[in-house]
Amino acid sequence: MPGQAPAVDAYLAGLPADQRAALERVRAAIRAAAPGAEECLSYRRPAFRLHGKVLVAYGAAARHCAFYPMSGSTVAAHREALAGYDTSPGTIRFPASQPLPAALVRQLVAARIRENAGG
Repeated sequence: MPGQAPAVDAYLAGLPADQRAALERVRAAIRAAAPGAEECLSYRRPAFRLHGKVLVAYGAAARHCAFYPMSGSTVAAHREALAGYDTSPGTIRFPASQPLPAALVRQLVAARIRENAGG
């Protein structure tokens, strides 16, 4: 939604520097993979919406950062690429000191774009 980027900026500004830096890298990789997506908040987390559907989200917790593909099937389909990360059906957790690689984020976002498009 237009006007949501300031809310995302405020969310990130409230984080410790290491988490903020890690999530800014994730944010940039999502933007690169989905240039037409709009930033928004979903479940109080920064997210990106494309064609009216939430694509992915990300956020910080007390002891980790997380990427939310908003799809258990995406996590399952990329199980091999996600080896070494703490995952659950809709969450990929990582330490702030080791942000998700941009190439992996782009791969996950591309999968979500295909999934949301029905293919």
